[in-house]
Amino acid sequence: MRSREWRLERRPDGTPVADDFSFAEVDVPAPVAGEVQVRNLWMTMDPAMRGRMSEARSYVPPFELGRAMEGPAIGEVIASADPGFAAGDLVFSRLGWREVFTAPAARLEKRGRDLPPQAWLGFAGMTGLTAWLGLFQVAQLREGDTLFVSAASGGVGSVACQIARARGARVIGSAGGARKMAFLRDTLKLDGVIDYKAEASLTKALAREAPDGIDVYFDNVGGEHLRAALAVANRRARFALCGMISQYNTTTPEGPRNITQAITKELRLEGFIALNHLDRMDAFLADVRAWHAAGELTQAETVHEGLAAALDAFNGLFDGSGLGKTLVRIG
Repeated sequence: MRSREWRLERRPDGTPVADDFSFAEVDVPAPVAGEVQVRNLWMTMDPAMRGRMSEARSYVPPFELGRAMEGPAIGEVIASADPGFAAGDLVFSRLGWREVFTAPAARLEKRGRDLPPQAWLGFAGMTGLTAWLGLFQVAQLREGDTLFVSAASGGVGSVACQIARARGARVIGSAGGARKMAFLRDTLKLDGVIDYKAEASLTKALAREAPDGIDVYFDNVGGEHLRAALAVANRRARFALCGMISQYNTTTPEGPRNITQAITKELRLEGFIALNHLDRMDAFLADVRAWHAAGELTQAETVHEGLAAALDAFNGLFDGSGLGKTLVRIG
């Protein structure tokens, strides 16, 4: 069987460009004992993939040059030489960026069909787990808290906003542009919205939307957003540091100039990696299924069609064109 795949050919310097990648066609062997062959249906695009394109030390190894890249994907088993899997099974893997693959059964996890397949890459997958962990395990969100979410129209941010509202928090979200403002205001029904592209001062905008300060900050952006959150935070506010997308493609990263407010306000800033908390998956899924059944949690998606569109999908994470979870429909 033939399949196509995306490979990283060189380490990007700043913003990735097309010449950093190649699109190859390969033969996929039939499965032998203990192996399973899968056709990918969906793959997700996540900002963390940018980190794996560099050689910088991180919590996961960098992508290998000249080899297919990896990323979370949902697929369907088309052939199996392992008793634990059968043709037609829906499976999760980290073998995205390709159409078809054969791999050891240990690299696959079955998923149910009680939710749309792509939901396992979004609100019922690592995206949702990241939002849930950041809010409840790290920031210890409580009913009545005022929460600020940066990149609130993105995959993690939009889930964080929804589940925080389901728990009775007052939610303020930031994003860029009229389309995203309408999404935050009319679809997610947030209590306050900030178009960071239209504001002369993000700090003043946040103070306007949160006149009594913020109790929790869910950080997906870093940079000016983190600086504003520090300025407007209440005493002993809790910050869940999930990502800092504003810094990923810059060659001169910088931290907030007002970081001393973390001391004077006795703030708690805690970074976290969802992969280190998979023991909480069952509790997370119980909450997610209940919220989804109650109509309090849905998935906003930007869908790109076909594996050939994967680079456009990835670039959409950084150019502001994506809304909600960025996905590629492969099969």
